[in-house]
Amino acid sequence: MISNYQTPLSSRYGSKEMCENFSDGKKFSTWRQLWIYLAKAEKALGLTINNEQIAEMEANKDKIDFQAAAKEEMLTRHDVMAHVHVFAAQCPKAAPIIHLGATSCYVGDNTDLIQIRDGLNILLPKLARCIDRLSKFADKYKSLPTLGFTHMQPAQLTTVGKRATLWISDLLSDLINIQRVRDDLRFRGVKGTTGTQASFLAIFEGDHENANGHIHVIKFLCEFNASLSLFKLFQVKELDKLVTQMAGFTRAYTVCGQTYSRKVDCNVIYALASLAASVHKICTDLRLLASMKEIEEPFEKTQIGSSAMAYKRNPMRSERCCALAKLPMGNIIDALITASTQWMERTLDDSANRRIIIPETFLSTDIFLNTLQNVTDGLVVYPKVIERHLKMELPFMATENILMAMVKLGGDRQVCHEEIRVLSHQAAEVVKMQGGDNDLVERIRDSPYFAPIYDQLDSLLNPSTFIGRAPEQVTEFLEEEVYPLLEPYKDQLEVKAVLKV
Repeated sequence: MISNYQTPLSSRYGSKEMCENFSDGKKFSTWRQLWIYLAKAEKALGLTINNEQIAEMEANKDKIDFQAAAKEEMLTRHDVMAHVHVFAAQCPKAAPIIHLGATSCYVGDNTDLIQIRDGLNILLPKLARCIDRLSKFADKYKSLPTLGFTHMQPAQLTTVGKRATLWISDLLSDLINIQRVRDDLRFRGVKGTTGTQASFLAIFEGDHENANGHIHVIKFLCEFNASLSLFKLFQVKELDKLVTQMAGFTRAYTVCGQTYSRKVDCNVIYALASLAASVHKICTDLRLLASMKEIEEPFEKTQIGSSAMAYKRNPMRSERCCALAKLPMGNIIDALITASTQWMERTLDDSANRRIIIPETFLSTDIFLNTLQNVTDGLVVYPKVIERHLKMELPFMATENILMAMVKLGGDRQVCHEEIRVLSHQAAEVVKMQGGDNDLVERIRDSPYFAPIYDQLDSLLNPSTFIGRAPEQVTEFLEEEVYPLLEPYKDQLEVKAVLKV
């Protein structure tokens, strides 16, 4: 029996890769890796650090004693210092130079940024796969007429495929937004306690003569009577640059306080919350269509829809997407409040909630994308049901075409309008009051007034004549907008979504 609470995001739904990305194992091994990067960069820039110390740190990077760290944190009430002490105990030779010149946010914030970057890189191919599946669906059904709805009331016809392009269009916007957020992401880098890098200026005092690998720069500065302080500035700036590159980032934030700006979290979470809104809308549409029995999500042979009602085929995966999509949309409020209440260079009231909202935003997004891919891999369309619904509404929608056909043959528009109005109301009464089928077409066929167009009625009621350029719009949209944006992900599109439940 498991006696401790576990979040369902990881224990029930989450993918292996996203759970690992926000695991304690990755978090704390990344802290240690960042201490190694810092030591290597400081050594390269002249501090007295030897290869043996670095090798000792590298050998113990993944050998984290979590129990010892927990005990240390109970004593120190400081998670970073607890792990510094444990790492130092494992690396006695390197102990004097671990965390040299750094503040806690050097490992904390930079690790967050690494996990955010890696998390976005996990999500983007999954989003691309959802777009790919819906694109195939849209192309397959681009010419299948269906009722359009405005105000959730039957409106002009569209096609099943054209409706899917509306879903894809929103997801494309999300793909672009998330790519931009990822590409705009920078490293906090090596900035010190309040972001001024003062501590690093201090530790390079007197060590400029040992700046291995940069002697040509020293000579250049000396030739122009450059001051010691100028060279120290160079060392500190180069330290920031080296560590940033080692961590796989091209740029660091030029200025920050003790932390990177929490506006970054807002931008990241907003992009995922916007995606969540798109997925919620798509899956709500699918749930409505399932209620109408026009389209259903895949349903396994052994799947149970209801414990009481054996006949039911509930759209539970679409419902799960809607349920989980609410988390990122709610978390954006938390991120905004946190960013707005960071006093001066930082306050610690951002810490506890960020430990929750950042991983949970990514995990919930990851789960609903996996689920949406599974749904879109096997959507089932029922053309006969769609056709039956069309037949119920199409006669009313065709009245304008019927009126125009009569006028072309010399009929009086006002007289024709009144004839159609009377018959339409009679047919509507049959549908609404008696629960019968729409018999407007039969009433028109039985009316001598409409005799001149009897032979045109079938063509005037052909659903394909009511869909406008929907099929062509689908083709143009896919070719001009969708396929080019999917091109960078072409080698990752065939991966199958794996659901735990």
